[in-house]
Amino acid sequence: MLTLMALIARAFSSMSNEGPRPLVICGPSGSGKSTLLKKLFEEFPDTFGFSISHTTRNPRPGEQHGIHYHFVTRQEMHDSISNGEFIETACFSGNLYGTSIQAVRTVQSQGKVCVLDIEIQGVEQIRNSNLNPILIFNNPPSIEELERRLRGRNTETEESLQKRLDTARREIEYGRTPGNFHTIIHNDDIERAYRELKKFILQELEEQQRNGIALNLRQINSSEIN
Repeated sequence: MLTLMALIARAFSSMSNEGPRPLVICGPSGSGKSTLLKKLFEEFPDTFGFSISHTTRNPRPGEQHGIHYHFVTRQEMHDSISNGEFIETACFSGNLYGTSIQAVRTVQSQGKVCVLDIEIQGVEQIRNSNLNPILIFNNPPSIEELERRLRGRNTETEESLQKRLDTARREIEYGRTPGNFHTIIHNDDIERAYRELKKFILQELEEQQRNGIALNLRQINSSEIN
């Protein structure tokens, strides 16, 4: 029987190496990742596409299946993992998460840069693949501010909140460690953080374009980012 890492390796080998590098953004829950990505997709809808992850957790208020996540049962998730359908998987707060091959291919088929919002475990898996991703860590202002944001959601029990905060501390330590990410976005002010994110991404995409990768950069103007 194939191990999980063997299945992931098989998934990687079945994916095309052509096209733009995937863009991976990682950071603790409540760090502002979703807001940054929402602004990026709204400003450049023809350049970036979001890879919709699978999860076994229940939807939060306002979340829709197939838009925010593919919400599946634990058995369905295990079956898909066993079939080698995922390029990365992670367990977070007792729930399974993963990025499927099909989710990435769907974005690539539209000629867009595939954006993945994944956990640290997934980052480690993709880092060691041949996908050559661009890795970005979204750093929150502080643990205290992160706690305030999470409490403001009113979606957590005290126990689950403390688990998220413990996980966040480990994620921040990992994210700030030199060499783990290509850049760190310090998200203490959303507008400044977005300008920083956009500038970094533009530079990366322009470098890829100079190396012969076809990209839709018509919407992006360098003068708008400085």
